[in-house]
Amino acid sequence: MKITFWGAAQEVTGSMHLLETHSGKKILLDCGLYQGHAHGSETINREWPISPNEIDYVILSHAHIDHSGRLPGLVKEGYSGPIFSTAATLDLASIMLADSAHIQEKDTEYENIRRAKKKLPALDPLYTLEDIAPCINAFISIGYGKWFQISSEIAFIFQDAGHLLGSVSVTLRITETGKPPLLIGFSGDVGRPNTPILKDPVPLPPVDYFLCESTYGGKKHEQGPDADKELLKIVTETCVTQKGKLIIPAFSVGRTQEIIYALDKLSNAGLLPDIPVYVDSPLAINATDVFQLHPECFDTELSRYLQKDPNPFGFNRLHYIRDVAQSKALNELKGPCIIISASGMIEAGRIKHHIRNHITNSNNCILIVGYCTPYTIGGKLREGAKEIQIFGETYPVKAKIVVMDAYSAHADESELLSFLRLQNPSTVKKAFLVHGESESLTAFQNALFQKGYSSVIIPERGQSFELI
Repeated sequence: MKITFWGAAQEVTGSMHLLETHSGKKILLDCGLYQGHAHGSETINREWPISPNEIDYVILSHAHIDHSGRLPGLVKEGYSGPIFSTAATLDLASIMLADSAHIQEKDTEYENIRRAKKKLPALDPLYTLEDIAPCINAFISIGYGKWFQISSEIAFIFQDAGHLLGSVSVTLRITETGKPPLLIGFSGDVGRPNTPILKDPVPLPPVDYFLCESTYGGKKHEQGPDADKELLKIVTETCVTQKGKLIIPAFSVGRTQEIIYALDKLSNAGLLPDIPVYVDSPLAINATDVFQLHPECFDTELSRYLQKDPNPFGFNRLHYIRDVAQSKALNELKGPCIIISASGMIEAGRIKHHIRNHITNSNNCILIVGYCTPYTIGGKLREGAKEIQIFGETYPVKAKIVVMDAYSAHADESELLSFLRLQNPSTVKKAFLVHGESESLTAFQNALFQKGYSSVIIPERGQSFELI
């Protein structure tokens, strides 16, 4: 059996790993889009390392676009097999992939204007809205905690990864002729214990080999219980003391709902200042509707909260914005307010307009609540940039920049080690670290060496390994 790493290898985007059994079956773990402006990302997104019609099965860990975003193109280019996921992932993917298709169409339209000026041939979008339905029709929903046999030699089980609504870790059991079963674990993205909305991650069952994300290797997050108090402090300082605006770049799915839920609790407790809160993201609105359809994914805290507040994503003075004209009007508001908008890394969407219009005012605050790759606008702000470029213009950073990783959806190093606590370092044959920048990967590799693992590999893109 062989595994090849085609994405999220020494980087945090484009998750895609290919398993090939000796009998010739090919299993794709995730099929993610390369996001941002990473070197070669456009070429990577347009080329397949293996012909889609040669793949037999796709197993999807969760709906985030860096894990699912190439699926419509895969189906469009000839993949005809099933896409296995949870029901919640299917529901989220149906709206997130449609949103991605819209972005592909618009981005290609703008790119072709630029190419025409240079007398270059026009490009086609990676996929369009018409390609979404055939992709979604290929999904098969599988529940948590039960082995599912997909062929005589291949079975898998989903365990809750606690990262996003419907997210899973995957354990595969490969039984090849004349050999004992081989167990392979794939973490997907691992969430954090004791965070709001979602259940805690379930530890990965004992395996022979595992692939584990490493986004926050070497890092320790703030403790969750103080996060809401810290958020209230930032809201009060910005909107009450400074009379400014609090701008929160947040991923439409997951992070936005956590922030809304935190504000809802503060509102119900009578602690939230009397200021308007705007969620300026059509995708976030649709995703919030999907969240309310899947209480089976909620943790005990939210389940109990629902008994006293049946709508944890709505309160007085909270406004959901769909219309473009209403979004533009937010930039003309004179008084203090909170604006939550996507994307979380400030690389696309309406948030870029809000940052451009508010970053030069020292009374305002930009609150970064999640991981941002270094080359993104969000990443540059996290690192203390004194000026940034948006839409080709340079703007001085005068607004206060605050980073809160307490709302991160990714486990830190100690939480990743806890996720792996059922593994026996002396019997795990190889550990592969993915979905991390170089510093984090190396830090987590060293942490695993200290735990007694003898073979911890940081694979390169396109690198293959035999699993025996």
